[in-house]
Amino acid sequence: MAKFIYRAKQSPTEIFDGSIDASDRDDAIKKISELGYFPLEVKEEKSVIRQKQDFSFSFSKKIKSNQLVIFIRQLSDLLDSGLTVLQSVELIQKQTQNPQLKTIVSQIGEFIADGNSLSAALSRYPDVFDGFFVSIVKSGEISGSLSVVLKRLADFSEREEEIKSKIRASLAYPVLIAAVGAITVFILLTFVVPKLVEMFIELSEKLPLPTVILINLSDFFSAFWWAIATVIALVILYIKRIYKTSEGKFAIDNFKLGTPFLGDFIKKSQIAHFARTLATLLANGVTIIQALDAVAEVLDNELLRQDTRRMLKEITDGSSLTSAISKSKYFPEVVVNLVAVGEQSGQPENSLFKIAESFERQTDQTIKVITSLLEPALILVVGLIVGFIVIAMLLPIFQMNLIIR
Repeated sequence: MAKFIYRAKQSPTEIFDGSIDASDRDDAIKKISELGYFPLEVKEEKSVIRQKQDFSFSFSKKIKSNQLVIFIRQLSDLLDSGLTVLQSVELIQKQTQNPQLKTIVSQIGEFIADGNSLSAALSRYPDVFDGFFVSIVKSGEISGSLSVVLKRLADFSEREEEIKSKIRASLAYPVLIAAVGAITVFILLTFVVPKLVEMFIELSEKLPLPTVILINLSDFFSAFWWAIATVIALVILYIKRIYKTSEGKFAIDNFKLGTPFLGDFIKKSQIAHFARTLATLLANGVTIIQALDAVAEVLDNELLRQDTRRMLKEITDGSSLTSAISKSKYFPEVVVNLVAVGEQSGQPENSLFKIAESFERQTDQTIKVITSLLEPALILVVGLIVGFIVIAMLLPIFQMNLIIR
């Protein structure tokens, strides 16, 4: 998939710029037309063009999600108080501390001052404000309830950030244990054990097998620690590079889904994310086609993202959401049944919100199970390794005492 930048007509008097992912230019034109716009200019986005058009694209990776949540909440509150969009954006720009986000908000204000809509301004920064974000804002502009829609978007974003914070907090302690254990073992093998080896050699006695193993490991770490660190760094860089390609991301995400516990957790969290995002879009008047297109952009797992694009294609061809989801191997039967009930009642967003809440609870439970198993397992592994090192260092001393007696 390539990224295409375009200029399109939304109405006889409104022209805006945006970007979209597509396999080629014809596919991009088709997708733009399906969104209800008339494309005037479509071309593939190159890095040089992107830098010339807007240097702030390079800032996008430095803007944290919680900073965007604050931006949404501030914009919602200011609009609700009676200020215009331009006044709200200008006020937020003065209060924003992050220099990258401050620059982007300033440019958004300038674009709005030229007579463009807020959604058109946000669409110029797809790496910061994704398709989901832009679709929600556009629905609020069309319905004339932008402040209400932004409030819902702020609630949604805060909920998503809360879930991410829970995950980070749950994994912080196990990661700390693993890091401290690895550093401790590395220091012992690289710097402490070699000092004791000199003493053991002076004894001129046959050393126990655990001590010999420890000495050989210590010699290896002492001589090649720089090579080990280099290899680890290169492997991490290589994995990151592969992950940036669609094939590599697909392979890595496929491996993650097949991993015990982790795969189940990822699947549940992505289903919850899928359901809440789709429900939020549908509840704000976005069409199912536009909504699924936006959902595909915000999902983290490449397999589920491709599966969502398959659903989008089937629904575009005339299938129902229930039929499209039922063909997926990632969504359980309970999801299909609830979506079917929602479609029959004419309110699929209600069922999708219930699915999101259910799977978010299951995600929380899975996190608790994983951390409850991971913490003692890490403590046990680190304890066994450190215990082996201590015993291996003490055995020659015990042996020497027996000889003296």
